[in-house]
Amino acid sequence: MLLARALRAAAGLRPPLRPPPRRLLSSSSSSSSPRALLPPPAAAAPPLARSLWQLGGGGGRTALLRPRRGSAGGVSCGCGGLHTEGDKAFAQFLTDEIKEEKKIQKHKSLPKVSGGWELEVHGTEAKLVRKIAGEKITVTFNINNSIPPSVDDDEPQEGQKPDEQEPELTSTPNFVVEVIKDDTKQTLVLDCHYPEDEVGHEGEEESDIFTIREVSFQPTGESDWKDTNYTLNTDSLDWALYDHLMDFLADRGVDNTFADELIELSTALEHQEYIKFLEDLKSFVKCQ
Repeated sequence: MLLARALRAAAGLRPPLRPPPRRLLSSSSSSSSPRALLPPPAAAAPPLARSLWQLGGGGGRTALLRPRRGSAGGVSCGCGGLHTEGDKAFAQFLTDEIKEEKKIQKHKSLPKVSGGWELEVHGTEAKLVRKIAGEKITVTFNINNSIPPSVDDDEPQEGQKPDEQEPELTSTPNFVVEVIKDDTKQTLVLDCHYPEDEVGHEGEEESDIFTIREVSFQPTGESDWKDTNYTLNTDSLDWALYDHLMDFLADRGVDNTFADELIELSTALEHQEYIKFLEDLKSFVKCQ
């Protein structure tokens, strides 16, 4: 059922949308700040930390991966493969990069999401499952292309030296919520995302940090998403109906607190997979 949505997330398609209706949360909302886990705005990256993953800067990543002109010829090691002095330098760089990433890694194991959610991870795709009162709720997301582009800022922040500014990358993936009732053959599917203008910004009033983009029914148990089923786009949706849909999710544990914890989980998973990618790349480049 989630194949098309997973492909959309992997392709990094974030079509420009007119922001859905905003609503203000009542004072009875969770007392915890929905943005407690969100990092400060990104600044210039340190020399080593995540230098292969500088988003928003055109030169950093390309320059690091560009082969040196006039490199020495192949170096024989007896394995029959091609190994150059550039490969040796590349492998050494990756070794240092991996060490730096492990130093700044916040979670050695993936954090748990409160509320009785069970976590299933398959590579870059994760699924949270919760069963309550005859219903099964699943939340699926993919960490590929989930880090918004950073904005270059050459000016140091007040009270900070240039070398003290260390940006923290935050993963904010699109996620799909499925609600399955025991006595029905249809599944209610809600496609949600984090608006870029909401994440990492404080407002005068507390508001939802995620939005519902699309809603549809899909046959329960089907593995493929049926595009022939009617899909409701929330761009022009009545505010009252949209509020009821958000309340429907909140009653099942998908609220601001959940959305914050999903960001923390997704960020930890993305960093974990990034380190694994560097290790695989090092093994590929280095002669074993």
